[in-house]
Amino acid sequence: MRIVIAGGHGQIALRLERLLSARGDEVAGIIRKAEQGDALRAVGAEPVLLDLESASVEEVAAHLQGADAAVFAAGAGPGSGTRRKETVDKGAAVLFAGAAVRTGVRRFVVVSSMGADPAHQGDEVFDLYLRAKGEADAYIARQDALDWTILRPGTLTNDAGTGLVRLEAHTGRGQIPRDDVAAVLAELVDTSATAGLTLELISGSTPVSVAVKSVAGN
Repeated sequence: MRIVIAGGHGQIALRLERLLSARGDEVAGIIRKAEQGDALRAVGAEPVLLDLESASVEEVAAHLQGADAAVFAAGAGPGSGTRRKETVDKGAAVLFAGAAVRTGVRRFVVVSSMGADPAHQGDEVFDLYLRAKGEADAYIARQDALDWTILRPGTLTNDAGTGLVRLEAHTGRGQIPRDDVAAVLAELVDTSATAGLTLELISGSTPVSVAVKSVAGN
């Protein structure tokens, strides 16, 4: 498969790129800064220099040509301020989805956040983040041309992955190593039977491949 990942230099994305390239997929990661390219090459991914905050849908679509799947893993990140919640966490997701629709890339996986909700209340930066992510998820879920799956991990950690997770429509709060998030994403990318599902993810007792198979088709 050829898989294009938005936010290619993110902590989850780099782990995902390593997994995908190791299993023989062709992986491209979209990055904002040229100096990030070496980190992608080190995990077997092709860096694509493109700023999703200023790019047109046509420019993004050009990089999605020939792809089998797209993963939105971009995020403004902590300390980024309120404006970039709109331009990255929402705007870039909508743009990337629109480019996938334009190029006929049906398989579309989103890294969202537990608690994302377009109706989330509050004016703190994290409230705006959850609202922006929720609005982006809602937009993507309305795109009939996409076989979308939205993944909402719990609190992310840098602990070593265990390969054991809980993946359900509603898991409740919990933690999850980034390693395990990446492992679940790698399974979801080529499990199109999870299309149309919004899933929460925390650490658990079920092997990743079994957890993904158990929700597929639900």
